[in-house]
Amino acid sequence: MSSIFMNSIFKYIYHNTVLGKVLIYIYHESKNKIWPDKWVIKHNYRRAMRRKLDLKNPKSLNEKINWLKLYDRRPIHTICADKYKVREYITKKIGDKYLVPLLFETKNPEKLLSNYLPEHPFVIKTNHDSGGVIIVYDKKELDYGKTQEFYKKRLKNNYYNSLKEWQYKNIEPRIIIEKLLLTNDGNIPMDYKVHCFNGEAHMIQVDIGRDTQNHYRNWYYPDWSRCPFKWTVIKKGKPTDPAKFDVNPPKSLTKMLKLSNILAEPFAYVRIDWYDVDGKLYFGEITFHHDSGCRPIEPEKWDYLLGDLVDLNIESK
Repeated sequence: MSSIFMNSIFKYIYHNTVLGKVLIYIYHESKNKIWPDKWVIKHNYRRAMRRKLDLKNPKSLNEKINWLKLYDRRPIHTICADKYKVREYITKKIGDKYLVPLLFETKNPEKLLSNYLPEHPFVIKTNHDSGGVIIVYDKKELDYGKTQEFYKKRLKNNYYNSLKEWQYKNIEPRIIIEKLLLTNDGNIPMDYKVHCFNGEAHMIQVDIGRDTQNHYRNWYYPDWSRCPFKWTVIKKGKPTDPAKFDVNPPKSLTKMLKLSNILAEPFAYVRIDWYDVDGKLYFGEITFHHDSGCRPIEPEKWDYLLGDLVDLNIESK
């Protein structure tokens, strides 16, 4: 039998039979709970990037992000990745006026009841993982039973397991309720993701049309000129390539860059997220491993040019 025929048989068994489901379960459970972190990180990188990960002499930005997953594991990372405790870091570094108002927090999903929730629009989220966000404009329309069950499952999830991003491993899970930020015209504000290398803002990621079929991702330098590369992800089956049109810089751009540099100071690489609400600046979150260091930067030479800007000598930071 040809190897192509045998491969097609194995693929069919793997994806369409009970045996295949069992094998998939064993694979994910062993990878998440048994494999050493370095194995998982190398495996994920090779599957995504179609090449081996060089951890001994990392040169590209994606390689260095993966190196940082393994070798920069300071307690400050856990604090900053925790969407509840990071508020302490923000208050200390730049002041609490940039924090989205916190309305309620709990470790008990059964407290997601009407009497605990505000009358105005709000956001429900978890502090310890990615996703898990519910936007509520009117709490009368919220299905409390489904919401409680949803967050019971979320609180049991350890986001560290699948990608080995260590900062999530020891976060104490909780649910937080924040005010929903809205512009004067009633829209959810744009968010801006500032990528910082060794404490200096280098580029700003702007997502346009998020959660739609026309999701674009533009990249700008601090002077708002276009970056000559793209770093896309697949959403709704399509790549988030840059749009042919530009968006205006946020009114708070100068302050955003200055504050990003302050927050990024202890880190070799970090992404600082912000919301601009009609010129008023709000902190979003801190992300240490953008797309887990497993999405190609194109043209490929820019993966290495950006990697040159990241100094991994972080012992003194």
